[in-house]
Amino acid sequence: MYIDAEIIKDEGVCMTEILKKVQGIKDEFKHRIGQVSDLRQLDELRVAYVGKKGQVKVLMGGLRDIVDPEVKKAAAAEFNSLMQYVESNLDESHRRIEAIEYTRQVEVEAVDMTMPGRTHEIGARHPLSDIETECMEVLRTLGFEYVDGPEIETPEHNFDVLNIPEHHPARDMQDTFWLENNLLLRSHTTTVQARVLESRRDFPIKIVSPGKVYRNEAVDATHLACFHQFEGLCVDKGIRFTDLKGTIDHVIRSIFGSNWQVRFKPKFYPYTEPSVGMDISEKVIGGEPKWITIGGAGMVHPQVFRNLGHDPDQVSGFAFGLGISRMVAMRQGLDHIKTLYEGDLRVHRAVAHKQFDVK
Repeated sequence: MYIDAEIIKDEGVCMTEILKKVQGIKDEFKHRIGQVSDLRQLDELRVAYVGKKGQVKVLMGGLRDIVDPEVKKAAAAEFNSLMQYVESNLDESHRRIEAIEYTRQVEVEAVDMTMPGRTHEIGARHPLSDIETECMEVLRTLGFEYVDGPEIETPEHNFDVLNIPEHHPARDMQDTFWLENNLLLRSHTTTVQARVLESRRDFPIKIVSPGKVYRNEAVDATHLACFHQFEGLCVDKGIRFTDLKGTIDHVIRSIFGSNWQVRFKPKFYPYTEPSVGMDISEKVIGGEPKWITIGGAGMVHPQVFRNLGHDPDQVSGFAFGLGISRMVAMRQGLDHIKTLYEGDLRVHRAVAHKQFDVK
């Protein structure tokens, strides 16, 4: 709606000036909206013109200064026309820019349905965790229970009560990681067995204590400074060495299969007497078997029973420790056990897929 540009005055309010102001805002808005290229700029322009403090809203607020009803009516019609012009152009530009951005997004995120789909790899447990779980499941069928213990230990539980005197080489810095306050990183999980025998008086006691141990050793193909052990203890009246051999043989055949064999050889451990080392090998035809030591075992030393408050004339027992890192390497054909600790996903993928074809 356009008013005839005659001079209409009402206490200083000139209609010509109102029309000039309206046209100026319209021309400025038309120029600015032509430069808008995205929705963010369009929202800023909307606030600048039709927001609470926008130019059109401020202009419409001036109606209260016009006293003459006819002048106020004519001015209000111009202001409303300007408001409709601005809002209609804002809405049209919003639809146009939104369509452009949608088309651009479709082009960027377009999916070629003829391309092969993305595959998701199936994960697997770490091979050390896997064989540890298998050993635990086998021993549970024999009545063993899982017991955990601290990795930071006292010399008493790591050495003294286990019949390892102060002059023994294992207490030298070459083998043990010593900490402050006369503490150390446990060098075997036999410490858990010591704590259980110290606190329990009811028999039978049949436990397994898997976990990490630490030894200050040179790293090579079969030795690490940090590795996993899986130890077991069985104490009751009348436990014999044949019980130990039968238990180990059952575990190995259950884990590796009936084609594997166990060999026992004399060893020395301060906390067992007699003591044996345990080698395993797959049976071969027309060749020499490849033996590898996977742990040590023996009958609990009488002095260890005495140190922990038990009468060796009343109870007996056996203890064993399995090097599950070597067991994994043996079963999977790995040349170096340290590859199990390096986080190389290629190794773990290969082991995870191979394990189903081992037995």
